[in-house]
Amino acid sequence: MLYTEDLEELIFHRHEIHESDELIVLSGYLGPSPVARLEQLPFNSTVIYGMYGSEGIKPTLHHSLLRIQNSIDNLNVFYSQLPVHSKCYAWRRRGEIIHALVGSANFSTNGLSTPFREVLAETTYDTFRPLNAYIQHVLNNSISCLEVGNERMVEIEVNLEFCRMTLLGKDGEVQNAAGLNWGQNPNNHTTPNDAYIPIRAEHIRIYPHLFLPKQLNPQNIDKRGRLQRHNDAIEIIWDDGLTMEGLFEGSQPVEGVIYPKQISSFPIKAQLGEYIRNRIGVPLGQPVRRHHLEKYGRTDVTVSLLAEGVYKFDFSV
Repeated sequence: MLYTEDLEELIFHRHEIHESDELIVLSGYLGPSPVARLEQLPFNSTVIYGMYGSEGIKPTLHHSLLRIQNSIDNLNVFYSQLPVHSKCYAWRRRGEIIHALVGSANFSTNGLSTPFREVLAETTYDTFRPLNAYIQHVLNNSISCLEVGNERMVEIEVNLEFCRMTLLGKDGEVQNAAGLNWGQNPNNHTTPNDAYIPIRAEHIRIYPHLFLPKQLNPQNIDKRGRLQRHNDAIEIIWDDGLTMEGLFEGSQPVEGVIYPKQISSFPIKAQLGEYIRNRIGVPLGQPVRRHHLEKYGRTDVTVSLLAEGVYKFDFSV
């Protein structure tokens, strides 16, 4: 059986069909949201970050995974010292694989939530033993996330691309009914704290690796029979350690290619607006103005890519 949609729900409910006592996740890249969700499972889970061996791990992502590791008893997070790009999900009972999925989907919100972009396929019984041996070989060449020091990570994060994304409109003020005040328009189907961060064409031209083109969704067809494009889900780690899921929304053409035009929180649009208001001291439900941001100490957010589909948002002063 081949799966192309709802991959995260597939992984988190597979044990209800196959009686297992352990889940092993081997993934080229990781996102903190699905890793944290493993606490819900009724058995132990082991997660292996595969590309640590060749790329290391950014400090922000490492510290997020470390916080998750220290807060969940039934979880062990490892970093492979071999460069491994595989994506394997194996359910075991008494140490033996009884069911497994392999494919292209990383264990991250971005990898598991966009329909038709990634696939997972069931493996056959004859692959269980060699797959188990392969996973064990990677584990034998892995270290716990608890063992990693800061020396290598600091060097890695210094080389990140940083895009400064303004929270102000073109007139130099926070927009009345867009951006951080998206929910302030009574004619929109929004709540007062709904917010987004605009992506401008110059951001895309200067930082093409941060903002990828939007892909067509074969299941989403408008009234005129045209294919619509995916709103890609991402994971956001803020400078203070808070994590939230986000969405690259909307569409804008840049040099003939369609890109997203804004970043919102997901699935609750107000989460971003509430977070920013709490940080700058504006009461919930009230509009944000330039003087609020200046009093806080900055009028932009710095965005950088930590791993595939995982971003750091820095709003520190």
